[in-house]
Amino acid sequence: MNRKCRSILARFLDALLVAVLVLGPGFSIPAAAHTRSESHSAWLIKGNTVHLQFTVPDLESKRITPDGEMPSVEQLGDYIAGHVGAFSGDDACKRTEGPRPVATAPGYRRYEFTFECPSDDDIKVNDSAWFELVETHTNFAQIQTDDGQFIEQLITKDQQTLDVSASAASPLQNAGFLTFLEMGMEHIFTGIDHMSFMLGLVLISRRIRDLLFVVTGFTIGHSLTLGLAVTGVLRPDAQFIDALVAFTIAMIGAENLGDSTHKPLVVALGMGGLMVLLAVARHLGAPVILPTALLIGAGIFGSNYLMLTGHMRDAGRVRLVMTLVFGLIHGFGFASNLLDMKLPSGRLAQLLFGFNFGVEIAQVIVVLTAVLIAAILVKLRMALPRPIVTDIAASFLVAEGLVWFLSRTIVFS
Repeated sequence: MNRKCRSILARFLDALLVAVLVLGPGFSIPAAAHTRSESHSAWLIKGNTVHLQFTVPDLESKRITPDGEMPSVEQLGDYIAGHVGAFSGDDACKRTEGPRPVATAPGYRRYEFTFECPSDDDIKVNDSAWFELVETHTNFAQIQTDDGQFIEQLITKDQQTLDVSASAASPLQNAGFLTFLEMGMEHIFTGIDHMSFMLGLVLISRRIRDLLFVVTGFTIGHSLTLGLAVTGVLRPDAQFIDALVAFTIAMIGAENLGDSTHKPLVVALGMGGLMVLLAVARHLGAPVILPTALLIGAGIFGSNYLMLTGHMRDAGRVRLVMTLVFGLIHGFGFASNLLDMKLPSGRLAQLLFGFNFGVEIAQVIVVLTAVLIAAILVKLRMALPRPIVTDIAASFLVAEGLVWFLSRTIVFS
């Protein structure tokens, strides 16, 4: 690598570091950097009676006190009691016992509760503890009913009430591996935004090696964040992810335009300038949902990347890093659909592997189909010159991505 390339790469890495530091506040990462914010609950339904064991780490317990000190047993029990409950239909169940502290492992506190419901129909359980303190807090709930059902589900800020009636059991509980695989494939084939991004990767790749680089980076990225999101380790705001997925489509189109027109500076200034304008608009009170730091960080990262690849003769390996970053974003998008479902108890690993494998199969089909159609058109001498095809397709991707991005970023009440 010559001195000029090393200088450009160094600039890019510096920009990447700045972007990561700036982008970080835009994601709802748990307050404690070394651990996620979590608690655990075990619900036992017997007729119209609901028994609850609620377990919380000491780290979470300290969040409820203004000074961050460990609360008393009574203080913590009262806090939990005010945030948990059960319902029969729309009627609240009466708490008849608890909070009763019970022995548990060191570093944790556990309390037991009992609720009596008006009837045993349409039982629901509710937990709102810690969500007002840590938005990304996750409660790992285990629910056992008197008819033998065992349900595992995540309680999050967006889903604080779980329906545990027999009819609400996970539709995936008895599903096989092929069902999970089919879900992953369907997510790609029915997701126009994800498919558009994959076609953009094909468009930017002049050689099979380049295509392997970008697809590999994308696969690593989305596989990582899919697992992190579904297991509750890291869960950014869903609205932010939808907007950023659209931004990745516009970016892949912009990179194609910069590459074909040999004017990466103009394209980089355009993409970066748009993000800065949105940040200014938000500061002035416009209804822009993305945080200012996230907008500026995305603008810095995107414009520097476009400048870097625009001045490199062979940007294949650098694109692997970029598509890995984009894959991280798309992985959170993949997870959003799964998080809307009741996850099958004890089968999370099989679900993740099957769903991810289905996504990979669908991606390969999309990529190979696009390459095959292009090869056939070239063979029949029906293909337009590559620069024309690239410019038209890239312009469409930029327009499509920006329309989606702006519609998901600017929300009028």
